Amino acid sequence: MVKGAGDTYVSLSAVMAGQAAIGLLLIPFYDVPDPASWAFIGWGLALHLGYQIFLLQSYKFGDLTQVYPIARGSAPLIVAGFSLVILGVEMSTLEWVAILVIGLGIMSLVLVRKADGLRNPKAGLLAFVTGCFIASYSLVDGMGARQTQSAIAYYAWLTSMNGLLYMVAIQYLKPGTLQAIPAKGKKAFFIGGAACFIAYALVVWAFTQAPIAMVTALRETSIIFALLIGVFFLNERFDFGKFLSTALTLIGAILLRLSR
Repeated sequence: MVKGAGDTYVSLSAVMAGQAAIGLLLIPFYDVPDPASWAFIGWGLALHLGYQIFLLQSYKFGDLTQVYPIARGSAPLIVAGFSLVILGVEMSTLEWVAILVIGLGIMSLVLVRKADGLRNPKAGLLAFVTGCFIASYSLVDGMGARQTQSAIAYYAWLTSMNGLLYMVAIQYLKPGTLQAIPAKGKKAFFIGGAACFIAYALVVWAFTQAPIAMVTALRETSIIFALLIGVFFLNERFDFGKFLSTALTLIGAILLRLSR
């Protein structure tokens, strides 16, 4: 929806507003998150907002086929390294190999299409910083959700406040964006907002059920579905390089499943 929209800022802001609205609607039905989780919510707010800002900046300088794979593919590798070295998470050798294969499979999508953006080191650096934000908020949200009784309540509070902060920031950076949502962003608000809320709510819940590195790696396989949507609905080219990258990512996901 965002890619096909005439105004990317309006569509993305509509999605943010939509998921924040769902969070606000759900808050009254859950207990307030445990006090131990509020520090994580605070850090999560800063990291999510940083991710959103750096992602928009990355797209100013580089192509989607460069920025998105670097940002999403680097995140599971960073999370895996942090989990191993800092958190001391114990996983089998096959699990670590599977996470590495998934990360490399996603990042290899950078090589499948030649464009000027692929030679832009600034875009690559910004995309990697974006990946660091993704890895950081994944770790913080995973640890925060484990500190409270309901992962959904944790995320409802987080996404509500994140949406409000984002709207303040976008109104400052791009005045008039929010006012255009009723006319130009209704579909993104309702459908995109709901899709984003459900998607990451499932991820936050999964953080409480399995190692954060594993969940993050499997989450980033969503780029495969984005690739297929691009081919079948946006008429983008599907070449042999994309096939190999997709196959590598799927192999990693299968290995991760077999390892459990």
